[in-house]
Amino acid sequence: MKSLGELTIVEALELLEKRECSSVELVAGMIEVIKERDREICAYVSLDEGGAFEQAKAADAARARGEKCRLLGVPIAVKDILNVQGQPCTCGSAILKGYVSPYDATVIAKLRQDGAVFLGRTNMDEFAMGSTTENSALGVTRNPANPGFVPGGSSGGSAAAVAGNLAIAALGTDTGGSIRQPASFCGCVGMKPSYGRVSRYGLTAFASSLDQVGPICKTVRDAAALLDVMAGHDSMDSTSIDVPLTDCTAAMKKDLKGLKLGLPREYFVKGMDRSVERSVMAAVETCRELGAEVIDVSLPHTEYAVATYYIIATAEASANLARFDGVRYGARREGADPLEMYCNTRAHGLGREVKRRIILGTYVLSSGYHDAYYIRAQKARTLIRSDFEKVFEECYALLAPVTPTTAYALGEKINDPLQMYLGDILTIPANLAGICGMSVPCGVGDNGLPVGLQMLGPAFKEERILHVGHAFEGAMTQKAGRA
Repeated sequence: MKSLGELTIVEALELLEKRECSSVELVAGMIEVIKERDREICAYVSLDEGGAFEQAKAADAARARGEKCRLLGVPIAVKDILNVQGQPCTCGSAILKGYVSPYDATVIAKLRQDGAVFLGRTNMDEFAMGSTTENSALGVTRNPANPGFVPGGSSGGSAAAVAGNLAIAALGTDTGGSIRQPASFCGCVGMKPSYGRVSRYGLTAFASSLDQVGPICKTVRDAAALLDVMAGHDSMDSTSIDVPLTDCTAAMKKDLKGLKLGLPREYFVKGMDRSVERSVMAAVETCRELGAEVIDVSLPHTEYAVATYYIIATAEASANLARFDGVRYGARREGADPLEMYCNTRAHGLGREVKRRIILGTYVLSSGYHDAYYIRAQKARTLIRSDFEKVFEECYALLAPVTPTTAYALGEKINDPLQMYLGDILTIPANLAGICGMSVPCGVGDNGLPVGLQMLGPAFKEERILHVGHAFEGAMTQKAGRA
């Protein structure tokens, strides 16, 4: 029998509906598991025990009255960048120490309305800037598959919680791969919806034209279940797009017959770990066995993605993070005058990586450099988006690696930011183009750590990657059962 932490959303709902377990019992069991096991992993930065039990009691009472909600009584974890009323929202930063959110983000309000219980906050790279969760001011998260390795980032705490059976499911955010990369490193499912599909209201912004909220789960079906609740237009978010969502759960099928899937040659980069390539190509062959036709395609402007991203993202970050100044909320370091207070607060409250990106972003926006860097980056972004649009005219979806390597050792790249930035080359293009993407476990590397298969679909066609992911996941489960 599965432990509570091993349950999927679908399985937890089945237990709750059959009255074999109450939401209160589910929450109590999860909190007990977290307290017992999270000392080594450090996936969580805080637990809201009182709030979670209150929500669980309300869910049990609602079920007893016969109320029907899609996530009624299911506890989930939340990345520490999304505002949940009454819970701290530190964004992994010392500058927001002591800040408690006075309101719910729209995505939280939607999940709350459908009965979800918010268990606690998961660790992250400070203000979502990083790929390892080592940049957090609240401690370092470790990979459940091997605690000597990073879980990825910036949603490393959410991925580690799900993969380590410390959460049934979790929310993450993806600006340049921050859901898909940690999901790949930890061995769980992570989905970045299309830009504008899920409201960003109440998400602490890093790069406003790139950030997107998405689910990190144990199965593709769970990702679909969360997306069905989270998605939708929001008048509070000017970047939210009013495009109806196809019923994702209903769209998933077991085979891929008649579908044409593209394999972008530029995603098999020089220096890629051979065991990663081997696992991905074996996954591609599985898709062929399921009836798909796999064809080689080209996304020729992929090589410009990293440079383009680190101009646009840092420019937007420099503007968005100006609000954290010690004046309105969070920590404050006093000074002789407002300017000195402002400088003291930011100098002591922000970490090295955040400062690096603010400086870079301020530079590319400065007089004399704006046209040379920022405007050119926006033009390159248009070319990258155009590459995808052309490919999706002939392909249902794309298959690719998520990262060139499996997870690396703690401390291995933290002092080499350029190498860390280059590791995002396979996830960044989807954010620049605004399309949807997902990582699904597809094997293990030579070091025994998980490898993810990336599925990419056109903007607002999440049902396509969920269809492909669900069919592939089912085939992998069958193969594992026969082994």
